Amino acid sequence: MNDDPEIQREIRKLTETVSRRLAAVSDTPRLEADLLLARAIDMPRSYLFAHPEDQLDDGALERLTYEIERRLAGEPLAYITGSKEFWSLELMVTPATLVPRPETERLVELVLSEVAHDAPVRILDLGTGSGAIALALARERRIAEVTATDLSAAALEVARQNARALEIDNVRFVEGSWVKPVSDEQFDVVVSNPPYVAADDEALEKLVREPRSALVADNGGLACILELAREVPKVLVEDGLLFVEHGATQAPAVENLLRDAGWSAIECFRDFAGLPRVTRAKRGASVVQRTPGS
Repeated sequence: MNDDPEIQREIRKLTETVSRRLAAVSDTPRLEADLLLARAIDMPRSYLFAHPEDQLDDGALERLTYEIERRLAGEPLAYITGSKEFWSLELMVTPATLVPRPETERLVELVLSEVAHDAPVRILDLGTGSGAIALALARERRIAEVTATDLSAAALEVARQNARALEIDNVRFVEGSWVKPVSDEQFDVVVSNPPYVAADDEALEKLVREPRSALVADNGGLACILELAREVPKVLVEDGLLFVEHGATQAPAVENLLRDAGWSAIECFRDFAGLPRVTRAKRGASVVQRTPGS
């Protein structure tokens, strides 16, 4: 970067230049430019605004150049920085886990609306990855017992490290496929953000650095949701609830899968962008009226 005539040493000019370069791979290039610059000089982001005239030394420029090239090559910013904020929790993420998405916070919000603060419920998070959903729920509902499963031992180790770093102790992590490692247990609420991207989806071109097994499902992206529809009732109490995240165009198909599997009270909810993103269903035929937030 030192020899590039477009790159300056001054923070103010660097911010503009880096932001312009990152626009090719990012929807938030200015934010990412700030984060990489702050990381290069090992200072908080606020330092950039307070000292825009400061000059980067050679070491800082080399670090910045290296990380810009990684980002331009398609590596997620969260893998470069090693962390991602989710539900106000700073989570460690690695290439063994998906990068938590903002839209998944809607899933957490909907679960919390059904679980009272003083309810000693048992919650199961299937395919936990970095532990984002399980840890957010465990933090918000301290007397709930949260269990999280994942087939990936590497992902579970990341989740466990996140739990330790955040000092959240009402969650346990179990290795295995979906409900199999907890098949002899019963839960009040089951939640999952499973793989739901179709193998031929063009969106995968931008997600090549994230674990494909956590993104892609057969049957047009519906295979894992179908398995959940069939298997979750085995570990869910009567009138227990299932919350599942899915693609924005999959809501009708997900509803059909759940209905065919015997679920009731099926309802889809939109995410913060207004897209149909989360479907809730109840085990059994009876319907119990619940007050959101109760």
